[in-house]
Amino acid sequence: MNRRNAYSALNGFRAAWWLPGGHLQSLRRKFGPGVTVAQEGERLPLEDGDFIELAWVRPGGEIAPGDPVVFILHGLCGCSESLYVQALQHHLLARGVASVAMNFRGCSGEPNNKARSYHSGVSADADQVFRKLHERFPDNPFHCVGYSLGGNVLLKWLAETGGPPGLDRAVSISVPFDLAQCSAALGRGLTRYYGRYFLGRLQQDLAAKKRKFRETGNDAELARLEELGPPQGIGSIWEFDDRVTAPLHGFADAADYYAKCSSLPLLAEIRTPTLLIQSADDPLVPAASLPDPTRLPENVRLELTRSGGHVGFFAANGSRLEQAIADFLVC
Repeated sequence: MNRRNAYSALNGFRAAWWLPGGHLQSLRRKFGPGVTVAQEGERLPLEDGDFIELAWVRPGGEIAPGDPVVFILHGLCGCSESLYVQALQHHLLARGVASVAMNFRGCSGEPNNKARSYHSGVSADADQVFRKLHERFPDNPFHCVGYSLGGNVLLKWLAETGGPPGLDRAVSISVPFDLAQCSAALGRGLTRYYGRYFLGRLQQDLAAKKRKFRETGNDAELARLEELGPPQGIGSIWEFDDRVTAPLHGFADAADYYAKCSSLPLLAEIRTPTLLIQSADDPLVPAASLPDPTRLPENVRLELTRSGGHVGFFAANGSRLEQAIADFLVC
């Protein structure tokens, strides 16, 4: 990385005094208030008959050849309307930069057409969508931003592909690098309340998909979901991943899923200039699961702040996160 690319506005970050600790920073991001931006939706068909919903923000409604485009991946139980996604798109719009947020399967408010959904390692879906976008805009440099689960997907994808053609640089934020450690953390202390929230949302999504399949007569896909057994008795994210996520997506169990999809062992394979933004007080990502900066390749930089929570990073004068991301990508 050259000096310009290594710069980040989060250097010296200090959390706002009225938002001390990782929990308050994290909850402030989730529950707002936050900025919103007008998004233009697009349904993109996938090769297996499913679909992905995109949310575009284009300054002036156009993307000229040579203009950068930022590709955004949201986190667990998030979507293109999540406040952190809209905050970034709003900030990029003010800089005249186009962006497109990808909703993972089933995350756009409508259940997808397949029993399979999304998880922390769905790099194939990100790759397919990105390649379709790059084919449409071959003369435009792309950058990618991934939050939390989406950040893990991003890093796994970068490592697997060696950096897809057309993607210039990337930023990941609050990544659960070691999925097993982070899943276990969701069952401990105050963090278990986050785990309960995520579990409830995932169970609701599963129930909604079953209803859709019954109403539309999609018996084959409904049968795949029914084979997983009744959801009653699932009491943690680990159990959900063991009984639902893993078998639905071809993994032996939760441990197999976590081992094969964690980005931590793959970071040395990344060739794209990449910034990792993490906070030491992130309640969802244990400090022990963070990568050792001395073992990262030269093109991958870890910026670890003392405070900031999970996708928080609110200083006294507002969020510093969007500025840091944009400075690294497009300035």
